[in-house]
Amino acid sequence: MRIATFNLENFDDEAGQEPSLDTRIAIMRPQLERIAADVLCLQEVHSQDSPQGRTLAALDTLLAGTSYEDYQRVTTTTTGGDLYQERNLVTLSRFPLVEHPRTIIRDSSGPRPAYQVATADPPDQTADPLEWERPILYAQADLGGGRTLHVLNLHLKSKLATTIPGQKLDNFTWKTPSAWAEGSFISSMKRVGQALQVRLEIDRLFDQAGQTGDPTPLIAICGDFNAKSDEVPLQAICGQVEDTGNPAHGPRVMVACENQVAESARYSLFHLGRGEMIDHVLASRALLATLDHTEIHNEYLPDESGAFRTDVKFPESDHAPVVAQFTLV
Repeated sequence: MRIATFNLENFDDEAGQEPSLDTRIAIMRPQLERIAADVLCLQEVHSQDSPQGRTLAALDTLLAGTSYEDYQRVTTTTTGGDLYQERNLVTLSRFPLVEHPRTIIRDSSGPRPAYQVATADPPDQTADPLEWERPILYAQADLGGGRTLHVLNLHLKSKLATTIPGQKLDNFTWKTPSAWAEGSFISSMKRVGQALQVRLEIDRLFDQAGQTGDPTPLIAICGDFNAKSDEVPLQAICGQVEDTGNPAHGPRVMVACENQVAESARYSLFHLGRGEMIDHVLASRALLATLDHTEIHNEYLPDESGAFRTDVKFPESDHAPVVAQFTLV
């Protein structure tokens, strides 16, 4: 069983966009076929307008003619049931997906701190709950033999500073360093807030499994975490004994599958020439016990962060797919 995550990077089909959808597909479809996933978690899947409403037509075109075309699918939607215009999460599965009432886990379903912005212009008068507007996508896959795979697909808030009212001259220029610093602080709170929601869901799954006599559920957490393994969001989700100080929680630890990849090759994105591992497949211990190997398809990974580099020059994604292969007996 191969479980993979891949941030497609702003995957869309807008009129006049460069590079065109056809240009991107020519490079990215072979990438998907190489992944050969049984469960594939995708991020940054944009939707397109149609007379019937918003659809995932661009993704459908990418998947056409591949094995994924016939996979079962779940995707994030707004509270009104529509696709998001940008950054949909999509989970594809060769295994049957079990219908579940908690498919979409929204920010409003978890703890959210109230925050009063210090540098806003005009001044902020109230402390309002933070909104990260990035739900978590949950799926249950029936592996047969009475076994269920729990899959959480996520995309945590980026490290880009959150916009502060009245504190930007344009999209890229801040009025003051203090405002930029506060925007970065708010983004950090959002990212860790999402991580807390994920950890709460993991513990809920363990509690639920324990009630049914299965204390070792098969859980995979996949996605673009915008954080490395030594940063707080990953630590919060993994729940290592070194951090909790409580060995009783050892069975609930989540483990990054890329730990078995040599450190020199352990990166899924380039930023200013430095490789960073921010895309992860995390496994519960029961699932980890069946791990064969992990692949990071980063042999040719563009660095779009340098000066004068644009998506036009790099039609592929700037994220590398991460694949974990397991043998279930």
